[in-house]
Amino acid sequence: MNGRNRKDIRPGLRVNITQKQDQRSRRLTSGIVKDILTNAAYHPHGIKVRLQTGEVGRVQEIRHYRVYPELSKLSTSNVGNG
Repeated sequence: MNGRNRKDIRPGLRVNITQKQDQRSRRLTSGIVKDILTNAAYHPHGIKVRLQTGEVGRVQEIRHYRVYPELSKLSTSNVGNG
């Protein structure tokens, strides 16, 4: 999956994101989703998330579909419009 549909993203998933400063180079950052920041059901450039490390970016790839139980209890945030 490519990370463009909000329904496919949830806290605890391991994903690759592109941060704002890395958009030109397309450098990917790997991490575990803490919060979902995009409110829309779909975004053409990827759903914006905050990783457990605090880094923010748009999901480019979902690396693992396994939800990490210790993180899945975190609620999604409705901060920002994506």
